[in-house]
Amino acid sequence: MTSAKIVLLPGDGIGPEVVGVGQRVLESVASRFGHDFMFETGTIGGKAIDETGDPLPESTLSACQESDAILLGAVGGPKWDDPAAATRPEQGLLTLRKELALFANLRPITAHTQLVDASPLKRDIIDGVDILFVRELTGGIYFGDSGRRESDGGETAYSEMVYETVEIERVVRLAAEAARGRDGRLTSVDKANVLEVSRLWRQVAERVMREEFADIQYDVVLVDAMAMHLISRPTDFDVVVTGNMFGDILTDEGSMLPGSLGLLPSASLGESGPGLYEPIHGSAPDIAGTGVANPLATILAAAMLLRHSLGLESEAAAVEKAVDEVLDAGHRTVDIAAGGPSIGTLEMGQRVLETMAG
Repeated sequence: MTSAKIVLLPGDGIGPEVVGVGQRVLESVASRFGHDFMFETGTIGGKAIDETGDPLPESTLSACQESDAILLGAVGGPKWDDPAAATRPEQGLLTLRKELALFANLRPITAHTQLVDASPLKRDIIDGVDILFVRELTGGIYFGDSGRRESDGGETAYSEMVYETVEIERVVRLAAEAARGRDGRLTSVDKANVLEVSRLWRQVAERVMREEFADIQYDVVLVDAMAMHLISRPTDFDVVVTGNMFGDILTDEGSMLPGSLGLLPSASLGESGPGLYEPIHGSAPDIAGTGVANPLATILAAAMLLRHSLGLESEAAAVEKAVDEVLDAGHRTVDIAAGGPSIGTLEMGQRVLETMAG
């Protein structure tokens, strides 16, 4: 039996709806497999700003630090989109990642056989896509020095992209270990033909792979070429590792390959401590409260939580198998129904629960 404390961060928009379904799936796993999961709910994002003035209240951070894993819904929305605001919902998520030292984001991009025709790409291009993106999460331009200053032309803005050797080493090692458990191929993406920081990235990555992972098939692709390859030949890639900004852009591009954001989970991991798991979709305030949000990405994020933070591989596989079987049975939420019959958030969650129960 595994005992675990799981913190739920519903957040904003559709977050509470999909996290509620994710919690029910985790409770079902605990009951079926004889585990003891304790749940605590915290506030983050816009809701936390409204209640406390802080997108990541100290009570939420403390609960997360003391947990075994965290399941997040989504943060943000038009209500908090003022660029002149002193604080924004997204800052709560950035701070949480930094405080927990979550340096790697794992985002699987899988084309479900049942939904290949939902992709904007042709079937012969998308069929069989199974990519794991590993994005460095706490360095790079998002965390470098930035600001504005007066200049002769009026105003100058700057943002620095900075990486240290140790930051590159640890994320490349994590990606290479992931490749060992998959098809044994790793692609590193950089912009070494232009950026000095990418030249360091390439040098360090090549050294780590040569000295520690000679068994892994390794190649390097420039970021602009990778953006094209994702559209023209996505099945050629297994594990892809890259820096923070490049990873942010490429994973959003890659997320459209399966045809819906509602099917894609992600995990943010550190060297120790709790992992953070979430669907990649946003808060979708336009459909919040209507009961039509797709909960499958959150359910699959819960499966990643079981696998990566709790070490429960069989339980994770059972959740993923149930999702596949529900899709095989033809059940669809409106975002993947292609104009056909659809079911709502709670009903989709119930279908997964019933399938897991056999």
